[in-house]
Formats: sequence, C-alpha cells, structure tokens
Amino acid sequence: MNENKETQILESLDLELRRGTIVLSVLSQLKQPQYGYSLVVLLEDKGFKIDPGTLYPLLRRLEKQELLNSHWDTEGTKPRKYYVLSDMGNSIYSKLTEQWLDVVKKINYLIRSEKDE
Repeated sequence: MNENKETQILESLDLELRRGTIVLSVLSQLKQPQYGYSLVVLLEDKGFKIDPGTLYPLLRRLEKQELLNSHWDTEGTKPRKYYVLSDMGNSIYSKLTEQWLDVVKKINYLIRSEKDE
C-alpha cells in the first residue's frame, strides 16, 4: 500500500474515532458556564481541537435535548450565549463517563491481549 493512501485511511479512521468522543469532551467542560468560543479555546488548550462549525450545532442539539441550560449575557461589548450542564446533563455526563471508562478498559484489554500473542 502506498504511503499516501495509508495516510488518508489513517486520517479518516482518526476522524471517526474523534467523532465518537466529541460529545463527552464537550460535556466534560460545561460544569462551569462557557460560551462557544471560550469552549473552543478551553478544549484546544487541553489538546482537543474542535472546529467551531462542529461545536455550535452540537451545543444547539445538546440544549434541545435538555442536557444544557443556556443564557445570554448582554453586559459586555458582545452578547454571548453561555452554556452549562443541566441537572439531566450532569446525570447523563456521569453515566456516559462510566460507559466511556468501561469501553476504554475493554479496548485496552483487547490491545494488550493482541500484543501478547
């Protein structure tokens, strides 16, 4: 297989893997109110790059699902919509975190088992 094709396949698979972690990553940072751009910067500072074009529709969807509460702050120079986990969002986040840790544990076991063979 040529190196260019392998790189393309790896990038595609990496994107699929990241898509599965975006919701958990975003929820993890909304225990304190954040507005969209502050959330992009916060995630990026922690090594998780997210495109604003991906984040904003996700925030709207999570709000519609009642996982987030929001409010507008019009005090500053720019109005900003802040998001924070709702009670249900906190509950879902806790359960999703447990499921994530279980999946990681199982995948780590599979990867280690494969290397031992």
